[in-house]
Amino acid sequence: MLRSWDNGVEEALQKLEHLQLLRSLRPIYLQNGPIQEAQNPVDGEFHVFDEMQPWDRSSVEVHIPEPTFQKWLHDIPSSGDEEGTHKFRKLLLFSGNDYLGLSSHPTIGKAASKAALEHGMGPRGSALICGYTDYHRRLESCIAELKKKEDCLLCPTGFAANMALMVALGNVGSLLAAGKTPLTNEKIAIFSDALNHASIIDGIRLAERQKSVEIFIYRHCDMTHLNALLSSCTMRKKVVVTDSLFSMDGDFAPMIELVKLRKEHGFLLVIDDAHGTFVCGKNGGGVAEQYNCERDVDICVGTLSKAAGCHGGFIASKGGSNSYNQGVGLLYFQLLRRYQLLLLPVLLLLWQERKHGVEGKFGIGCKTFVFSLESP
Repeated sequence: MLRSWDNGVEEALQKLEHLQLLRSLRPIYLQNGPIQEAQNPVDGEFHVFDEMQPWDRSSVEVHIPEPTFQKWLHDIPSSGDEEGTHKFRKLLLFSGNDYLGLSSHPTIGKAASKAALEHGMGPRGSALICGYTDYHRRLESCIAELKKKEDCLLCPTGFAANMALMVALGNVGSLLAAGKTPLTNEKIAIFSDALNHASIIDGIRLAERQKSVEIFIYRHCDMTHLNALLSSCTMRKKVVVTDSLFSMDGDFAPMIELVKLRKEHGFLLVIDDAHGTFVCGKNGGGVAEQYNCERDVDICVGTLSKAAGCHGGFIASKGGSNSYNQGVGLLYFQLLRRYQLLLLPVLLLLWQERKHGVEGKFGIGCKTFVFSLESP
């Protein structure tokens, strides 16, 4: 039996290699650098710096063993664990998501160690049991304020947030059908951009298995095609989901046109703002803020592992959507660890910015932030 599995896996790997889909991880060696050597940041609750700092380079400078580098150049799989390697190649990384360089900021490192010592490491349990704390709630309130939404729900990752939301939307149809197979016009219609992130696609596939949703894929950013699909759809409950900023193509979703269609067809508008949060908009509110349509977006999904330089995900929404999300299983997640919650001072900085009336500089070009190490 095991031999049969081995043969099957080997055959599958060969097919992936033939399709040029087989990839190997590329370990990056951690080096002592400006983060460890940096002096104490400027004291105070709120400081913004436009100029580059030594630790900014640490977010884009990587080291890999020379043998591994040569294998990569020739597209030869490598584990990157060549022993006895003393020669390293220094490279500049242009494919990362640490857009503001915050993961390398010495203040965040200090906050991480301070919070871990004071509050421990693990979540101790799922959110439903004992993993949800006042710090989770404070962070959710900060994100809801940032996104101009009534409420917010934290998730372990942005991927998990999209998956959970799509499944929750599918569950709406199942619950309303009261155990029966819903009629076609009773199902929920989900319209998804053809180039949406894999987490949305996987979530939609899971929702589809409940047989209470119908999926419609519209051509990438093609509002004429989307309008035609919406116009011909007889289902009353419609959802349009799209990335706000498409990471692979680098283009924005047509937010203004989507808002117009939303007013015409009355659908629920969901955006995945993973790449826009903290980068786009005057206050870092994301793509919806940049296009001045925050109030027209019903649900905003995002991540804290990109521009925030930390870890985690969230779902920010109007009305009672998040109460429903909690009821269908999000509370079974292992949420952010307590020390990770205190690793997100960029959100507290935004809060302080609004509180003190200081004009923010969260646009493209903003490089470094220094903020208080104190707990909220």
